[in-house]
Amino acid sequence: MNVNTGGDHGFFSGTRPGTMAKYGRASFELPILYLRDDFFTLYFTADVKKVRSILPSDRMHPVTMPNGRAIAVIGAYNYIDTTIGPYGEVPVAIPVLYGRKHLPLAGFVPALRQGNCPGFGVLVMHLPVTKIEARDAGRGEWGYTKFIADMTFDITPEYLQCSMAEGDDHIMDLRVVRRGFHVKDNRPLVTFSVKDGKLVRTVIAQRGVMRVSLATKGSFVKFGTHAMARSIQALDISDRPFMASFYTERAAILPSGTVVEMDVRPFEGHHGKDRKAKHIMRYTPFGV
Repeated sequence: MNVNTGGDHGFFSGTRPGTMAKYGRASFELPILYLRDDFFTLYFTADVKKVRSILPSDRMHPVTMPNGRAIAVIGAYNYIDTTIGPYGEVPVAIPVLYGRKHLPLAGFVPALRQGNCPGFGVLVMHLPVTKIEARDAGRGEWGYTKFIADMTFDITPEYLQCSMAEGDDHIMDLRVVRRGFHVKDNRPLVTFSVKDGKLVRTVIAQRGVMRVSLATKGSFVKFGTHAMARSIQALDISDRPFMASFYTERAAILPSGTVVEMDVRPFEGHHGKDRKAKHIMRYTPFGV
């Protein structure tokens, strides 16, 4: 891996030398740099009362659609080149507002403009990974709800797919069909997580180009019987996604977060077992 952190105009400029951190088996430099990945996402609606019931803070409110439903986002990262090595990750997140109840815009538009709206971000509900070091770093530094899971990524000219399990316990299959209009995305990804009873806000700088589509035929999530899958279904999420997206190129910088509230409710997610996971990547070339 060759990271260019020099010059005045490079995206990674000033990120090295960083600060060393160590949690469990993870020893790494902050911020963590993400140079290349496959990232794809589906957006669903969910019951607003059920979503509200799991939020860790009374100052946090679900972003809602015009029909009053909340939003649940299910995605997958196949990290190919990072400063902590390659691994897979599947985020399940709830778009929320912190410190305010209403957005200036309605519907799904804020989900694409989160860096522009004060108080907007995503609460990380689940964040399984394939690498023990990534789990220990995520839980230790940010309180992210990480556990070890097996992931198989199928990247084809027609779709991007991740199949995930914890051993023999199937969690879900996620597929996003390649279609949609291109959008330049230089807005930060803002996440909320809970560490030791503290609400942590983290601003992740991004540079990339994504494709977005409201035509979601062929894109889906198929749930297994795992506890993670059941907890998502318990939010009464819609059978079909209302939007899909994926990145054709992307880079990101993950720094330490900032504590924005003390003494919030626990939000630890599924812990799972200390185990070695499978991270399988299968690429089908274009024209085959």
